[in-house]
Amino acid sequence: MSTPKAVTDDTFEAEVKQAGKPVLVDFWAEWCGPCKMIAPILDEIAEERAEALIVVKLEADANPSSVMEHGVMGIPTLLLFKDGEVVERITGYLPKPKFLARLEPHLN
Repeated sequence: MSTPKAVTDDTFEAEVKQAGKPVLVDFWAEWCGPCKMIAPILDEIAEERAEALIVVKLEADANPSSVMEHGVMGIPTLLLFKDGEVVERITGYLPKPKFLARLEPHLN
């Protein structure tokens, strides 16, 4: 079973930017209601798209460098990295079908 892995400011470069396939980064916080709503959807996507996509979670309050570097103003913010570059940015909660519609073009 593939589940979202935690990354930090220290591991971001290696785990996200240098990954061999697209990486979806969930910038989240404990106190964030929409973050809790989107978590089960991300768990499903991590499982269903494990061959094409890596899903990771970055706790925003504990990792301010990554938050600032990527201009994250609100959470949840999800950034899709491909070859070390951001190719999609999703802010706020989306239902799974809309979420996948935004990701799919980048996963071939």
